[in-house]
Amino acid sequence: MTASIHDLGTPALLVDVDALDANLDVFSEALPGPRLRPHVKAHKCTALARRQAERGHEGFTCATVREMIGMAEAGLGADLLLANEVVDPVRLRSLAALDARVTVAVDSAETIRAAADAGIREVLVDVNVGLPRCGCPVDRAGPLADLARKSGLVVRGVMGYEGHVVGNDDRAAREAGCEASMQLLLQAHEQVGGDLVSAGGTGTYDCNRWATEIQAGSYALMDTAYTKLGLPLGQALFLWCTVISVSEKFAVADGGLKSLGMDHGNPHLPDGGKLWFCSDEHITFAGDPSKPPVRVGDRLRVVPAHVDPTIAYHDRLHLVSGENVVDIWDVDLRGW
Repeated sequence: MTASIHDLGTPALLVDVDALDANLDVFSEALPGPRLRPHVKAHKCTALARRQAERGHEGFTCATVREMIGMAEAGLGADLLLANEVVDPVRLRSLAALDARVTVAVDSAETIRAAADAGIREVLVDVNVGLPRCGCPVDRAGPLADLARKSGLVVRGVMGYEGHVVGNDDRAAREAGCEASMQLLLQAHEQVGGDLVSAGGTGTYDCNRWATEIQAGSYALMDTAYTKLGLPLGQALFLWCTVISVSEKFAVADGGLKSLGMDHGNPHLPDGGKLWFCSDEHITFAGDPSKPPVRVGDRLRVVPAHVDPTIAYHDRLHLVSGENVVDIWDVDLRGW
């Protein structure tokens, strides 16, 4: 298909296909084959995941049961990791029934019991390496692995996420924080055993030499939070908006809190202008004084600060080359 971005209803997500492919190529060269386990929570799109698989990345990380099921149904279930704890027996049984290789994260006796009772076969022991989220203390990793094996589960290794350091724009501090976290994970791995040490993200992909696989996701599309790190990646995702109101000092476009992930801050206006604030359905901004005045009906691109929740607000991605829409991909992994 070929259409113009000016024919699209707004707000709409645009994906620059050349920037996307360039980003995928950077990572496939830096982390070939099983060194990268792309995290689909960043894009929630099986069509994009298929492009990643075509570059040799056949194992994927997921954050939700819905993502796991959707990936398996799309024929992308060669090696799926649910990097999240689940105790819901109905959802766990649905994973066990998939025609796919399924591994789930566990960090307690309760999550181990739930996985075993549901018929899950393989697990990773999730270790807290500094981010106050899921994960067991290092000294509990070995006993939990023993319990999992006694419960009939195969323990593939350990996982841990240095999410508290991946966005640090001080390169030296980011590297030091990553190393400190990975030393904790390696201590746990000595107790647990297994082939996998799964960790990392877009911000530490090129300095995490301790993990056997990197769980990066945002690299494919990017956002302002990761752009500030100076990585060799281009911005591929944009929110396409229409100016709906103009005043003497400011203008308003039809984006806002319900179409942009705002937890990492305000979006960016790449074509100039100063963003004032976002409300539910509106982006209020001042136009670039060096350019012609903004008019009602003008279109503008907006760069989100956080790619993952931004995409979760939308039903589809519009792949574009210049001003031409060359394909449309469903965001088919939304929900839980």
